[in-house]
Amino acid sequence: MHFKEMMPRLGQRYELEIETISKPKAEYLTDEYFELDLTVAPAVMVAEEIVVEGSDIPEDELEAVICRHLGLPPPEPQKKRHLGRLFK
Repeated sequence: MHFKEMMPRLGQRYELEIETISKPKAEYLTDEYFELDLTVAPAVMVAEEIVVEGSDIPEDELEAVICRHLGLPPPEPQKKRHLGRLFK
């Protein structure tokens, strides 16, 4: 699942302020962007921690980082669906 799809749900569950910055892909590939030493898109940050850059992240991993940042215990592992059990 792409993080843009899971962020609203996680934001409601943990009462977080979520900021999404979206630009055309070409803007992330300019020399000026690289000179700013910013993260490689797509990226996810929680507070000042870069959680992932240049790829998506599984929801359970992102939720664990959010919980750690908020001082909460990590979430319980999700039960796998039937196909997940078959292809374990």
